[in-house]
Amino acid sequence: MKDLVVRAADKDLKFAVATLLEKRTEALGIRRITCDVLIDDRHDASCCREGVRFLNVFAKQYRHALLMFDYEGCGKEHLSSASDIENEIHNQFLGVPWGSRAKAIVLQPELENWVWSDSPHVSRIVGWDDTQSSLTAWLIQEGRLAQGQTKPPRPKEAFDAALHAAGQPHSASLFGRLAENVSFRRCTDPSFDKFCQILRDWFPRED
Repeated sequence: MKDLVVRAADKDLKFAVATLLEKRTEALGIRRITCDVLIDDRHDASCCREGVRFLNVFAKQYRHALLMFDYEGCGKEHLSSASDIENEIHNQFLGVPWGSRAKAIVLQPELENWVWSDSPHVSRIVGWDDTQSSLTAWLIQEGRLAQGQTKPPRPKEAFDAALHAAGQPHSASLFGRLAENVSFRRCTDPSFDKFCQILRDWFPRED
C-alpha cells in the first residue's frame, strides 16, 4: 500500500506538489513517502464536483488522499467560501471508504498565490534578474501590486503577465522549479500552511 494519492486540478499543481513531495520532505518536516499525483484533465470544477468519487476507487491502495484545486474556477466560488467547500468535501469523505484518511485543500484564489514571495528565486525563475526588487517595481508600475503588499491580489494574472514581459513561455515545469527552490519561510499562503500541517500529521518524521 502506498502512502498518498493526490488528485490535482491541473499540470501546474501536479508539478508543484510532486516536486515538494519528492524533493522537499525535510523542509516539509515529514518522512519520505510513496505517492502518486493524478491530474484531472477537466480541471478545478471537475475536481470539486467529482473528486471524492474519483478517489474512492483508490481507498484500498493508499493510506491517505488529498484533493486539491483552485477556488477560482471551481464552480462554487460565488456560492461558498473556500473553507465551506473544504468542509463539505471532508464530510463527503467521512461517508465513504476514506473516512478521516482524506482531506481537501482549496487554494484561494489559485495556485499562483503560493508562488509570490520576496525570494530572488521567484524573479529568476520567472525570467527576470536575481533581485526581486525589479519584478516588484514592475508589478507596482503595472498596477498589479500595491505598495506594502507581498502578493498581487490577482496572482495568476500577475504571474502570466510577468512571464510574458520577460519573454518566458508558460510551462508547468516552472512550478516544479519554484517548489524546489523557494524557501517555505517566505510563503505566507494559508492553504500552503494547511498543506504542510496535514502532511506533518499524516507522515511525521521518524527521528
